Parts: sequence; C-alpha cells; structure tokens
Amino acid sequence: RGVIQQARGLGVTFAFGGAFATAVYTGELRNTKDFDFYVLPSERDTMIEATRRAGLTDHFERLQYDRSWIYRASDGDVLVDVIWSMANQRTEVDASWLNRGPLVEIRGERIRAIPIEELIWSKLYVLQRERTDWGDVLNLIAAQATSIDWDHLLSRLAEDTPLLAAALAVFAWLTPSRAQAIPVTVWEQLGLEAPQSGPEDQADTRARAALIDARPWFRPASG
Repeated sequence: RGVIQQARGLGVTFAFGGAFATAVYTGELRNTKDFDFYVLPSERDTMIEATRRAGLTDHFERLQYDRSWIYRASDGDVLVDVIWSMANQRTEVDASWLNRGPLVEIRGERIRAIPIEELIWSKLYVLQRERTDWGDVLNLIAAQATSIDWDHLLSRLAEDTPLLAAALAVFAWLTPSRAQAIPVTVWEQLGLEAPQSGPEDQADTRARAALIDARPWFRPASG
C-alpha cells in the first residue's frame, strides 16, 4: 500500500501482475513471495524512488538479480518488484499493459491488473529447467477462454505463436470440452485441429492432469 500511495503521489502509471493478477482471472490466490508492479521503461526510476519513499531498499544486497528488466525492493519479508521489460528482453512494457486490464480493490486500494493477454504472453516464455509458468497459462485459459482477446494475443506473440499452439494442444488434451470454447479461427490460425465434441467428465481431466503432476495444480480437475 505504501508503494502504491507513493507512486500515485509521484504520478506514476502502473499495473500489477504475477500471482495476484493470475488470481484476478482464475479466482485462486496462492502464496506468493512478492508483489509485481509493471511500469513504462521511462518511469522505472520514478517507481524505484516510490519504493524508497515507502521505506524499501534494493534487494540486490540480499540476493543478486538481473537489473536489466527488474528492480527488487524489500523491507523484511515484504518484497516488491518493479518490472519494465520481459526477462528475456522480448519486449518492454507499453501503455497497453497498463490501461487494458480490470480495476480491482486490494487492501482498500483500487489498482489495475495487467491484461490477461499480456499475462499469458509473458508466462508462455517461462519454460525453464527450474521453473515453468505453463500451469498458470493452462489455468488462465480454462478460466477465461471466452473472454480472452485471442486476436490481440496472437498479434502480441507474432512469430512466437508456436508457443501458444503448444500450450493449446496440451489444453485440448487435458480438457477437450473446455477447449471447444476457444474460437475455431484460433485453432485454424495456429495450424491445429479444433477439438471435437465427445464424452468427457471431471474424472477424465483429473486423470490426465495427474499424469503431469499428482499434486493439485489444474483447477478444472479439482473437486
């Protein structure tokens, strides 16, 4: 809250991402170690100043990190990330990240989440040996398949659309019935066959999800 108030006082435009934004779209909040603020590259220094005025200091001395795309500020267990670029440098944050998402209330503060399309876009690149965000991607699609602006997401991905094609192929295997909510034109543009209707129940989805991870991770397989 302190960072939000200081940033507003300095006139910074920002939106939030990470686990809190994922929760906005999926309805499920998991424990998270930080809070992610997205800003324009031109306003990163001002946002960093906002964290300082809120009493936070550079986290680099506690744990080194890549400063080319993120600034990490902390105060005890409070950790705030200021992000102006993707970690892979594929793109920088632009105005669309900051003004298209929904306004929500967090601890009495009205603040905008980054759009689901930009959230999915950024998470598709997190497919690392130590960590992957594809579980989030699949849950976001399951929760918002009919609300996603697929044309916008495809235009964002550009030549990287094979990443989305791969994620949707997995999604269609996990839950064919939910995959049918995705427009046929999306499957066609990605060179995939649209899922066909057929019998499916929660047990089928649960069994497929367990093949990937026996621990609960895919919301449509829960319950």
